[in-house]
Amino acid sequence: MEDRTITEAGTGRFDADAYYKVLLNCVRQIEEKTDFVPDVAVVLGSGLGHFVDAMEVVAEIPYREIDGFPVSTVAGHQGKLVFGMVGGKKTAAMQGRVHYYEGYDVHDVVIPIRVLKLLGAGTAVFTNAVGAINTEYRPGDFVVLRDHISSFMPSPLVGENVSELGERFTPVTDLYDEGLRELAVSIGREKEIRVHSGVFLQVTGPQYETPAEIRMFRLLGADTVGMSTAIEATAAKHMGMRICAINCVTNMAAGINDSSPSHEEVTAIANKAGKDFSTLLTELITRMD
Repeated sequence: MEDRTITEAGTGRFDADAYYKVLLNCVRQIEEKTDFVPDVAVVLGSGLGHFVDAMEVVAEIPYREIDGFPVSTVAGHQGKLVFGMVGGKKTAAMQGRVHYYEGYDVHDVVIPIRVLKLLGAGTAVFTNAVGAINTEYRPGDFVVLRDHISSFMPSPLVGENVSELGERFTPVTDLYDEGLRELAVSIGREKEIRVHSGVFLQVTGPQYETPAEIRMFRLLGADTVGMSTAIEATAAKHMGMRICAINCVTNMAAGINDSSPSHEEVTAIANKAGKDFSTLLTELITRMD
């Protein structure tokens, strides 16, 4: 990623004008490589990148070929934009995302979803691998979000507002679209895939949570915990996108059933759940309005 300045010299404050120019520069570079205009943006989490195998791919662009675009550094995240058709819908998939724990500024973490919105996508579907706090869940299950807790993360809207993207004080009461959530749950019943509706809590990572933290998160009302998605969804809402988010449960959270999670376990379970995930996501995109 090329050097750039998104803070005002000498102040450390976020520079909205400089940031918006970075976004437009990313959009320009992508449009030079493909004229594909997506309707749906899909962000694929750890071990879930195989969904692109179900796409009718028309173009692929590695993140490294887009100056200003953050690059994935985590195993299981290939790091490329894939454009193509899914069930008749024009779809752009992020095969791998970037995380706050990789050392990126929170504003950089949400550059990809902001760029995809500027390219034309009006609907965003976020996916991620999570640990289950709710003891009724089990590895391989899916959880469609009805709400999230992002209080342990910095907001991607902190600093000068980028007025070209959205309003200063963004309401998030109905952040996750009820119709898309109900559709995903009904597809799960139809396809005999275990799909729940729950509340997700995002932490910074990269360390996994302690058992004491998981006990606290349970008291706060969280069903799942992970290291992505909530801040990206907040940025998407800021831009007026319709949003759905799907957790893939890859492990029980620390202290639940004496479990101790690992990245290898997370990736392995996500890969194992890949077939059901592709079915669920493909049907969801195909059937959405």
